[in-house]
Amino acid sequence: MGKLVRTLFLVTCSAVALSACEQAATLAPSKAGEADELVGAWRSQLQVNSGAFAGMQGLEFMYVFNLGGTMTESSNYDASPPVQPAYGVWRKTGAREFEARYEFYNTKPPGAFGEIVKGGYGLFIEKIVLSEDRHSFTSTMSYTMYDNTGKPTDASGSATGTGTRIGF
Repeated sequence: MGKLVRTLFLVTCSAVALSACEQAATLAPSKAGEADELVGAWRSQLQVNSGAFAGMQGLEFMYVFNLGGTMTESSNYDASPPVQPAYGVWRKTGAREFEARYEFYNTKPPGAFGEIVKGGYGLFIEKIVLSEDRHSFTSTMSYTMYDNTGKPTDASGSATGTGTRIGF
């Protein structure tokens, strides 16, 4: 009987200790995991201040920030003119601060399939600051448009944004 009581006591203590370790791990992120705060899916609303996109009303971006520093962005204007999603990289620059750099191709809408013309590309550089709860952000952005030879155009500009994490 004494051996059974001692075994039950050890099993109970082990379960309590494991439970405490699991709770502690979920309550306090490790320093190594702080860069992962941006990982996930996000939706943002942008206010374009200048440049080629200044006339766009209700511009929204959806982002996916991947572990390891890659990202994808798509907007609610991707079909006008035909613009593919943007692809890029991101990095942590400070406490709850990140920088994203992403590019997209710009094509001119064709009259017929054979008339597709390469239209250049664009580069976004966005500085993101997460809220304390890590469920929203504010951002500032600059963008540069390049022609089909890779030279910057005069269509460059800036924007500000606010975003929220997509979740259940």
